[in-house]
Amino acid sequence: MSITVSLIFAILLSACGQAAQPTIKIGVNAELTGDIPKVGEGTKYAAELWLEDIKAAGGLEVGGKKYQVELIIEDNESKAESAVAANTKLITQDEVLVIVGPQASKQAVPAGEVANNYETPMISPWSTNPNTTKDRPWVFRACFLDPFQGPVVANFVTEEFGFTKAGVLYDVASDYPKGLAEFFKKAWEDLHGPGSVVAYESFTTKDTDFSAQLTKIKDAGAEFIFTPQYYNEVALIVKQAHQLGWDKPIVGSDSWGSSELIPLCGADCYGLFFSTHYAAAGATGKTKEFIDRYNAKYGYVPDDVGALTWDAFGLVQQAIQNCGKITGDVKTDRKCIRDALAQIKAYDGITGKMDFTQGNDPIKCAVIVKISDQGEFTFYKSVCP
Repeated sequence: MSITVSLIFAILLSACGQAAQPTIKIGVNAELTGDIPKVGEGTKYAAELWLEDIKAAGGLEVGGKKYQVELIIEDNESKAESAVAANTKLITQDEVLVIVGPQASKQAVPAGEVANNYETPMISPWSTNPNTTKDRPWVFRACFLDPFQGPVVANFVTEEFGFTKAGVLYDVASDYPKGLAEFFKKAWEDLHGPGSVVAYESFTTKDTDFSAQLTKIKDAGAEFIFTPQYYNEVALIVKQAHQLGWDKPIVGSDSWGSSELIPLCGADCYGLFFSTHYAAAGATGKTKEFIDRYNAKYGYVPDDVGALTWDAFGLVQQAIQNCGKITGDVKTDRKCIRDALAQIKAYDGITGKMDFTQGNDPIKCAVIVKISDQGEFTFYKSVCP
């Protein structure tokens, strides 16, 4: 899941030769086109909404001095190689100080390597694969990890339905679904014993016909299907399963939480559950304020990508301000922001409280969402570490 945020301290000179207000550049590396464009759209919208507040305040105040902020948004085309190229450009050409994103693990894992190698701080709002931040002191995230999410889903299904036989369907060629499917399988078998995942079926990115795998899952006697796929694939999988006569639960993960899911899936997805980072329906306080602003400006309720992006920008803002000053030296300022991000121990975001006491990955609660008969993502229960 990905955005690049960079800060460049630049003294801009006006035509008449007078010094203008210094500018902090923030780069965004987003999936604006490709397989999951709604993810990139939510990223861009949340980033621009955050920038509105900075401009309204007259700039970002650091050590008593106001800086203008400029977003540099790059499209990674939902491809790993494009995410790497975008990060490289933002770091070496635009000289960004901080990178926010990419969002999806397929892009965030390779892009994170670039950021770490160039010693440029990067924070992915939505990437849950452990490899995004593993052994990378310059890379952070604003969401929980899949080693937590896998057991959350396994425990929820066990407690909610009392099932003991699971079927799994996932994309073997994509970091996020592959990793989460593995974590779920281990958690499920820890609960119910070897062989309790009665069907473990895979496909490859871009596949659109899942009937063979779904038939195997059905024939194996699975009591439900866990499919940690992105919203565009979920709609196909659920519809094809129902066409094959499947009438049991299908359960998902945070990759389901796009505002585009219901337009694509329709009533086929009503009543299904998935784990995610927040539930828009019934939200209160500053979470509701964000939802209302976003909805009023863009015409739809923000998904978890938008909410996590908002929190990622909040963390970046706090880190910049905690530096106390911007020196104008790119390496020095990148190092200061990295260290400041690492020193944030607790952050009260709109997706919940985050505890960073174990490094660059927050410890936070997961939410189980049930899709209502009106297609709303409704809060069902919270699961905390």
